[in-house]
Amino acid sequence: MKYEKALDILPEHVVKTIQQYIDGSYIYIPRKSENRKSWGEQTGVKKDLDIRNQDIFKCYMHGDSIRALSERYYLTEQSIRRIIRAERMKDRRDRR
Repeated sequence: MKYEKALDILPEHVVKTIQQYIDGSYIYIPRKSENRKSWGEQTGVKKDLDIRNQDIFKCYMHGDSIRALSERYYLTEQSIRRIIRAERMKDRRDRR
């Protein structure tokens, strides 16, 4: 998110109306709901985590222990279990 000068993008009468409510302070104007992006969508982090989680699940299914996966991916064993559970659910949904 970057800051824009109100006078550079809004008509002067709109700025004066806004100044009646908030004068000289910052105001956040949220995106329209149809323009919102989900977490990680813009940076690609979500996609990277999905790939990592799929890799963890595949390794687990090929016999790697939860402890080994925990050490390899620098995650707690509880996190590895949570990822495996979620990936197993996705796998079951995809098979339907």
